[in-house]
Amino acid sequence: MSRYISFRDFDWLLLVFVLLICGLGVMEIRSATSHTRFAGAHIKQVYWVLGGVAAMFVVSLISYQALLEKVHWLYIVSVASLMSVLMFGQKYLGARRWIKMPGGQHFQPSEWVKLILILAVAKYFADLHQKELSWPDFVKAGMIVGVPMLMVLAQPDLGTALTYLPIAIMGLFLGGLRWKQALLVGLVAGMMMPIAWFKVLKPYQRARLTSFMQPDADSQGAGYQVNQSLIAVGSGGIWGSTEGSQTHLAFLPVPQTDFIFAAFAEEHGFVGALGVLLLYFIVLMRLTQNAQTAPDRAGTFVVMGAVAVLSFHILVNVGMVVGFMPVTGIPLPLMSYGGSSVLFMFLALGMVMNVRMRRFVN
Repeated sequence: MSRYISFRDFDWLLLVFVLLICGLGVMEIRSATSHTRFAGAHIKQVYWVLGGVAAMFVVSLISYQALLEKVHWLYIVSVASLMSVLMFGQKYLGARRWIKMPGGQHFQPSEWVKLILILAVAKYFADLHQKELSWPDFVKAGMIVGVPMLMVLAQPDLGTALTYLPIAIMGLFLGGLRWKQALLVGLVAGMMMPIAWFKVLKPYQRARLTSFMQPDADSQGAGYQVNQSLIAVGSGGIWGSTEGSQTHLAFLPVPQTDFIFAAFAEEHGFVGALGVLLLYFIVLMRLTQNAQTAPDRAGTFVVMGAVAVLSFHILVNVGMVVGFMPVTGIPLPLMSYGGSSVLFMFLALGMVMNVRMRRFVN
């Protein structure tokens, strides 16, 4: 089969748009951190992007069908890695999310687990041949995503745990979800929300979820980031502000991570922000097109799983920046500073390329 695989079938246009977004991210990280203790962070981001591109090419050469056949072992390893975080992970600000690696580097397993879940959900639904889901199949699919999601919530890491949901939702939707099942699950979820609110979520998590509705109620506490983000976005105007006062005067906390879109909007205005969103839209449309040309059902589920996660990240992060979504610590894909997030996105893109390069293989 490998003799039919060629990099001529690689989606080079998609890669160009992805690298454009990464380039804008590096540029904004440099600008936002130039006069702070994080100065030079853009150099690390460049290394992560280059490492991600290399990993993408490697993953694109490994048959995704072969990975799907071994996905049960990968799933076991992913659950074990999350368990090791709970047991041996580094505690920082009350949360255990990272494992300290040799050389002083930190590894966040919850990010790469998303890739395993995309493969696991794709494998599960690809093996189902009925047009509509039965209740046992529905429950099994929920457990595939639910087990690692609960483990990440226990760290606690609400933001990353929420990013697992779109993988399950996309799989259920494409797998033949019936409207009665969706309605019943929605009702049960609504009834469970009060319990989750008071028994599961920590006080600071509840404060984050409510601050976006009334950011002025605690302008120096939970609502501070939202207020400063709104000021930054608004001060950018149409063409942007060269001063970037909110970013450069450190009113916007750590702008190179979750609030990089606010920093970019302040410095490049409405036109610049719209341009970034247009680039993301092109990437999502290109990914969807690749899902339509996938050689089999499993390939379609793999690509659409990546689309679901990317769309969720963009929607929640941008919504968070403009005050329409609660602050949940979800980074903007390919732009926010952070190695784990960048590497995950390129690994996911590698799986997309993997599917695309095999679309003519019988």
